[in-house]
Amino acid sequence: MDYNEEITDEFQGVKVWWSANRTLPKTQRISWYPNDDEKKYYRLTVHKRHRELITQSYISHVMMEGKEIATRKRQRKLYSNNPSQNWYGYRRSKWSNVLFEHPATFDTLAMDAKLKEEIKNDLIKFSKGKDYYARIGKAWKRGYLLYGPPGTGKSSMIAAMANLLDYDVYDLELTAVKENTELRRLLLDTSSKSIIVIEDIDCSIDLTGQREKKKEKDGNEDEPSDPVTKRLKEEEKKESKVTLSGLLNCIDGLWSSCGGERIIVFTTNYVEKLDPALIRRGRMDKHIELSYCCFDAFKVFAKNYLEIDSHSLFGEIESLLGETNMTPADVAENLMPKSDYDDVETCLKRLVEALKDAKEEAKKKAEDEARLKAEKEEEKQKQKSVKEEKEQSGKDDKEVKENGVALEAAEVKENGVAH
Repeated sequence: MDYNEEITDEFQGVKVWWSANRTLPKTQRISWYPNDDEKKYYRLTVHKRHRELITQSYISHVMMEGKEIATRKRQRKLYSNNPSQNWYGYRRSKWSNVLFEHPATFDTLAMDAKLKEEIKNDLIKFSKGKDYYARIGKAWKRGYLLYGPPGTGKSSMIAAMANLLDYDVYDLELTAVKENTELRRLLLDTSSKSIIVIEDIDCSIDLTGQREKKKEKDGNEDEPSDPVTKRLKEEEKKESKVTLSGLLNCIDGLWSSCGGERIIVFTTNYVEKLDPALIRRGRMDKHIELSYCCFDAFKVFAKNYLEIDSHSLFGEIESLLGETNMTPADVAENLMPKSDYDDVETCLKRLVEALKDAKEEAKKKAEDEARLKAEKEEEKQKQKSVKEEKEQSGKDDKEVKENGVALEAAEVKENGVAH
């Protein structure tokens, strides 16, 4: 609606008039935020005899209709947190966003069919659980831990979850968060119907004791003369002070109940590195291992990439997948046609060759590891034998010395008696 434009509406036979207006400041002044000086508002005009109907029913009706329209037209977004120095100022915010248009769905996910269905049912049950969570006295949130080797589909799983539930995604980069207070403000600024993601939590921040400290700069850089630039550089040099306790308080403490219908997802390649307190049930409610490609996952790839349900090579591929560890990403790359001349046979044979090569590499690697282990064991035995020889030699020297002293003492005694 343009300013000073009037629109007519009718509710239960009563006609009302809407108009958009704004009030400009009376005095002209230079402002960094000119829009903040304007006052914008809508004016609703109606006959006074209908005042009760309008205030009690019509306004609520308009608000509900507005929310439904906004939901229908809502475009899902992918958010990323900004550094704290960019939070304040004209048109600045804690989160940047782009449209979320990832095409992954549970139909395109290549994984065990039973596990896929279990995850889908769990997500749908959660999204309908507002009254249930209120009845049992828990915050309306759920935690998922996705773990497994690189290339097993953890990011695709998150996209599929968002597409299934029609949720926004907040990609939280912990290394950009300076302290626990900032983390709390960021999470309070997220909306409901959202998935909050912390990827590679094992190396995002010093929560596990495994992250290496950043190397300090030599300090030979020229100091900026501008105080604003100098302040910004000092802020950049500060390392994150987010603690495990602070993160736990945000995802599972009192602050976690501020807002509802949120899913928190952690991903990691090395689940054994994580603190048990971080991933216990109640915080990360569902642990999902995304491992190497199985035959069920391969059949999904074959259907999606090559549009086939069966082939004479499927039996060989099933056998090789049972003997070889290959990530879904590698399987997909081998199945993808590389030119217009690549047919189904070509793509499947390429995958078979890749699986055979991977099997040979794994066998060679196992043999090398066994050989190195044997060499180490042999070296250890040699060192043990040398040590034992030295100890035995030392004992022999001691015995010789003691025997020599004893013989000498005996001779002296005998000679003394003889004289």
